[in-house]
Amino acid sequence: MKKILVVSANKKIIETVKAVCKKYSAYFDATFFSDTDNALSFIDYELPEIKILDFTSPHIDCHRVVSAIDNDPWLHNGGIIAIVKSKKEADEIESLKNPNILIVQTITAFCENFSRLVRILWKNQQLLFNRGMQENLGGREKGQFVCGNDPLDFQLYITFLVSYLYSTNRLNKDERSNLQTALSELLTNALEHGNCGITSEEKNNWLEKGNNILDLIALKNRDPVIRERKIHFSYLIGKSRSKFIIRDDGDGFDWRKRVKSVINANPSVQDMMSGRGIAISAEMTSNMTYNDKGNEVSFEINNLKSSSNTVPGIMQSFNTVEYSDKEVVCLQNEVSNDLYFIVSGTFAVYKDKKLISILSPNDMFIGEMAFLLNDRRTATVISIGEGKLIRIPKNAFLNLIRKYPHYGLFLSKMLAQRLRKQAQNTVALTKELEKYAK
Repeated sequence: MKKILVVSANKKIIETVKAVCKKYSAYFDATFFSDTDNALSFIDYELPEIKILDFTSPHIDCHRVVSAIDNDPWLHNGGIIAIVKSKKEADEIESLKNPNILIVQTITAFCENFSRLVRILWKNQQLLFNRGMQENLGGREKGQFVCGNDPLDFQLYITFLVSYLYSTNRLNKDERSNLQTALSELLTNALEHGNCGITSEEKNNWLEKGNNILDLIALKNRDPVIRERKIHFSYLIGKSRSKFIIRDDGDGFDWRKRVKSVINANPSVQDMMSGRGIAISAEMTSNMTYNDKGNEVSFEINNLKSSSNTVPGIMQSFNTVEYSDKEVVCLQNEVSNDLYFIVSGTFAVYKDKKLISILSPNDMFIGEMAFLLNDRRTATVISIGEGKLIRIPKNAFLNLIRKYPHYGLFLSKMLAQRLRKQAQNTVALTKELEKYAK
């Protein structure tokens, strides 16, 4: 079950959340606070996946809550839904491009859309896990999403997906921004030009009159044929590359002519405007191709090969140890209960001289078993290539947990996730053995 924290004193917002969460009570549990300190304490102890912050409540310092989350990478799970008074305030918060803020809504828009937001969250719960907690660690992951002609649906979805790729060390900050921009441009093209059939000239004329593009989309959707059209989005995340496919139900377009006009040395202003999304997306991705009809586009990105964890500020005072290839971190049966935070690199784990695991920044820690059990090392750990670890003495980490309880909770959740994965692997292996035995 995922936790939703609601920081608000507004009865309308509170009642909206209660009503929607009642419908999804098996999946989401909402907790409410109208006090800043209590909300921050709850975040430390419970690590809620979704934080709803009401910037309109006068006695709540939502900026302080956002700052606390921004300053601690271990709180970057899930995301923030910000509620503001006006569209102007929404634009101001969105202009900050805070990666922890999923979406900004006015009170009216939030109350109208929250049920839809929760439905999207429910369908994509795997994207709410923090780093070190994803289901298929280091493996291939795939998913798909189908939405109607409403930008809110796919905007929220791509924010979840891109944040997930970033928090699981597939992207760095620049790549995160590039992917979000490319997906936003191509999905917007699929909606406006594909499903709604809005030409570039029609869009430009509409905007020049001071109109909102969302109103033109709504106008087009009065046509029942257009209203029934969908946008289909799918992804495949591999170990070294990830692929994304976007398809609309429209008539397609002559993409060869459009691409040619974009790369022309002297394109017309109209060509530049109409090919903007294609040009930007092609620049930020690789292997971008269209199907013959022109209603489906696919592209790829490279995943990080040498990922690094963001080091929490309170850990930066501890000793950072650099390792070269095949250097020993710890030996099986030696007396030691220090904890190692993985900054970068990969590390091989051997038990009784047999390779049992490979650890990377996604795994966060080395040596947690000896740390928790106050025992000898249960395995030998050796670096694969160059890497960096932060060595944290047990007493020092215990003091951190006393001051920042979520550090202990995070470690517990991560270990529980690993145990569940190990149990699933054991069950799968047992079934395979039984099949061969028969």
